[in-house]
Amino acid sequence: MKAISLMQPWPWAIFMLGKDIENRKYSTRIRGRIYIHASLNYDHDGAKWIEEKFGIKPPTAHNLPMGGIVGSVEITGCVEKSNSKWFVGPKGYVLKDYKKCEFIPYRGMPGFFEVTDGSVE
Repeated sequence: MKAISLMQPWPWAIFMLGKDIENRKYSTRIRGRIYIHASLNYDHDGAKWIEEKFGIKPPTAHNLPMGGIVGSVEITGCVEKSNSKWFVGPKGYVLKDYKKCEFIPYRGMPGFFEVTDGSVE
């Protein structure tokens, strides 16, 4: 199954706040269930944006799982406009059916990548 690596706190926002759009510069034709991988990096500016926009302070890097798979979502489309409060564009992958899982250490990669380890399934 494919996966996409996101800096924390974005995986946390998907599973805890219902983030329904993943903003990207490029479009995708990928549809269906993918893994969400939490990278080893933390997006401090993104955490500040979440706090300013929603009044919710995300956990710090020390309090979030990083460097592995944290769940899965379904990509149902790729849009250039959306009424979602999470959309900032220019492209947005529409996410639904979030399934959080026990943390599985796994090496991430840029863009979409294939998870080939059978123990993840």
